[in-house]
Amino acid sequence: MIMTLTTTRISSDWPCQVKTPGSYDWERSAAKWLRELVPARYASYPALLRHPVLLARHAQIQVQNEVRVARTALQTARADLPRLGLAESVIEHTIKMYAAEVMQLQHIARSVRAVTQALTEHNAGR
Repeated sequence: MIMTLTTTRISSDWPCQVKTPGSYDWERSAAKWLRELVPARYASYPALLRHPVLLARHAQIQVQNEVRVARTALQTARADLPRLGLAESVIEHTIKMYAAEVMQLQHIARSVRAVTQALTEHNAGR
């Protein structure tokens, strides 16, 4: 069987763990990566296992909510953490941690969107 490469352009947000769209076994590598982004109980549901595009949709929702949580934690840290009796150095470190996490999650969200788009285009071509 000859596999034709898709015209999907790989963006800088494409996750290194996922093979190039159209290459051998790329959908399996995408599904494996996406399963790591959702809680384990979701990653084992048959519909999500059989349909990577459904898994991608769920991963998008999951990551969007994680971004919201990290942003809320960052935005409320300065007001909330002193009441917990934490030292200023711990608070500053925590704020930097939340800021870094927001940036990382935003990158993951862009990666999930890129993989979702490729999966959707691949399914439309079937």
